[in-house]
Amino acid sequence: MSRIPSRKNYAKMCRLYAEWNEKINVISRKDIDSLYEHHILHSLAIHEYMERRGLLEDGLEILDLGTGGGFPGIPLATVMPSAHFTLCDSIAKKIRVAQAVAHDLQLKNVDFVNARAETLPGPYDWVVSRAVTSLDAFYPWVKGKFRKGILYLKGGDIAEEIAGMCLKFKVDPSKVSVWRISEWLEDDYFAEKFVIEIRK
Repeated sequence: MSRIPSRKNYAKMCRLYAEWNEKINVISRKDIDSLYEHHILHSLAIHEYMERRGLLEDGLEILDLGTGGGFPGIPLATVMPSAHFTLCDSIAKKIRVAQAVAHDLQLKNVDFVNARAETLPGPYDWVVSRAVTSLDAFYPWVKGKFRKGILYLKGGDIAEEIAGMCLKFKVDPSKVSVWRISEWLEDDYFAEKFVIEIRK
């Protein structure tokens, strides 16, 4: 089990988001005090999953679709310096916040696109996302845009949602893996939160 990153490593990121959130609301006001636990660590669960499954390699091209203010892409970019991230959102003001935070953190491995998923050329090695919509709505947006798979952060009762997506888009259920984030982060917040991997 990997060590949980220290809060102090992300103090600057937390401060930048708190400042930007005063101007442009990208994180709910009641949740901004839990930014490290609920947003940064939640995002880093994708990295933890990739590490455990031997999926990390140099030079990966990763699309973060529906990034909002930069989650999970910006925290992941901090721990995956050799990967290149494209952060995409259809809402321009959210992309503006993500750009400003990445600039102030001096992240060199991140690009930003204000667009809808359907317009992106691809393909990318991985598509990551954080509960943007239901899986059966998300999958057609990115179908054909990934070489390796999708890593999706989702909570709640996911079995029915996965089954529905597999049926609707003829995805082999054996290509879907589910990992409980609570295996790594024991906080109650993560009790019913998962990384869903959908392999090509």
